[in-house]
Amino acid sequence: MKIVKTILIGIGATFAIDIFTFTVSLFGSNPRGILFVGRWLAYLPKGIFFHKTIIETPSIANELIIGRIAHYSIGIIFAFLLLAMFGKKWLTKPTLVPALFIAFITLVFPIFILQPALGFGIAFSNRPEQGQLMIKSLFIHLVYGFGLYLSTKAINIISNTSLENIKN
Repeated sequence: MKIVKTILIGIGATFAIDIFTFTVSLFGSNPRGILFVGRWLAYLPKGIFFHKTIIETPSIANELIIGRIAHYSIGIIFAFLLLAMFGKKWLTKPTLVPALFIAFITLVFPIFILQPALGFGIAFSNRPEQGQLMIKSLFIHLVYGFGLYLSTKAINIISNTSLENIKN
């Protein structure tokens, strides 16, 4: 049951990011991060890790689907990291600080590995809108942290209600 809960927590937290980016897109922003991740992953089997910029790299079949699968898989993996670091106790009595700690850890990979591989430089240093992109990235990862916490709370409420109904 712990594994299923953790998978659901990862899905819930990742879905929180999707809701956030969709909401931001309503104000004119064009979130393409998942598309770029999918394109980057699709080029890995061809031996291409670094791109001049992923924007200039030709599209590849199913890159958005690949990006979505990677997005949710990574969200689930970090949910497991949260439990590995803070234990089953956190799962039963979640608090916000450990979830936000994991959210900050999730920033390391994109800032220092993914963004340079996409041709954007460390922390978007090759992009003219570096500050804006870093703030957006920080917010997305904070949303993930809040999503971890809120998903866990919701799953606990649902599972406790289900257990009470079974007992009655």
